[in-house]
Amino acid sequence: MNNTLYVVIPCYNEQEVLSETAERLKVKLNNLIEKQKISSSSKIIFVNDGSKDQTWQIIRKLNHGCPLFGGINLSRNQGHQNALLAGLMTVKDDADMVISMDADLQDDIDAIDEMVDKFLSGIDIVYGVRNNRKKDNFFKKITAEAFYRLMNAMGANTLFNHADYRLMSKRALNGLSEFNEVNLFLRGIVPMIGYSYDTVFYERGTRFAGESKYPLRKMIAFAIEGITSLSTRPIRLITMLGFFIFLISIAMLVYSIIRYFIGETIVGWTTLMVSLWAIGGLILFSIGIVGEYIGKIYMETKRRPRFIIEEYLRKENQEFLPSQKESE
Repeated sequence: MNNTLYVVIPCYNEQEVLSETAERLKVKLNNLIEKQKISSSSKIIFVNDGSKDQTWQIIRKLNHGCPLFGGINLSRNQGHQNALLAGLMTVKDDADMVISMDADLQDDIDAIDEMVDKFLSGIDIVYGVRNNRKKDNFFKKITAEAFYRLMNAMGANTLFNHADYRLMSKRALNGLSEFNEVNLFLRGIVPMIGYSYDTVFYERGTRFAGESKYPLRKMIAFAIEGITSLSTRPIRLITMLGFFIFLISIAMLVYSIIRYFIGETIVGWTTLMVSLWAIGGLILFSIGIVGEYIGKIYMETKRRPRFIIEEYLRKENQEFLPSQKESE
């Protein structure tokens, strides 16, 4: 049976929740194996993204105690998206399908059954989508919805209320490997792959333990990263803004000439100062956006590795130590 499932889970300082996550996923995968929906060679792979707590030690113990668990230890903290990509690219040749999810147990693991069923029916990509945000507080709900709407408005096409809980087939993962950019935003890149896709709706729970790794500050930075990595629309908006300001300046010139010929004195000092501040601010804002793109071009031209794997644990009492295995 060629239905090997790998579950890839990026981890950063997740010592409080990791054991519970492992236990629940172990039960889920064993259940699917018993139903012969997935192969007995299926695995759960935790990716340690430079954690400062006992996360990697816990992953080692899990791997030693049960061959179902594996671990990837990155050489340093690379960020959630790079850690996730490291896991996906490392296991893509061993798995027929890979499910990515977070370690905090907010993603409903029961949705895995439906994802696997859709894969078995021939679907290459299955997106896990939240069916509501009832459990979010008002501020979280408003900012999260604004995040998705802003992303789509700026040209970074994403699936509404979908994070990184998804299933991808081997073919889809091979397609993902063709994207070589350093500035990663997988929520926008995966839809670009194409192939058949479907969605599974689930109710997102509260975090089992530990603290959220995505406060408002990181959410804003994540949105900026996604927009500037996937779309040039902000540059076009600057062009449109410049043209609009030019039209206003022509209108003001005509208005001033008319006031001059009808003999009315124009004081003008307040208008002049406001205009200078407004135009100056817009210029600096526009330069900042252009600079963001130039900075990304600079980083892309360096071709630095997106991740470096220090250690890869696959089977009980067996370690694979790559010679600084990396992906560019």
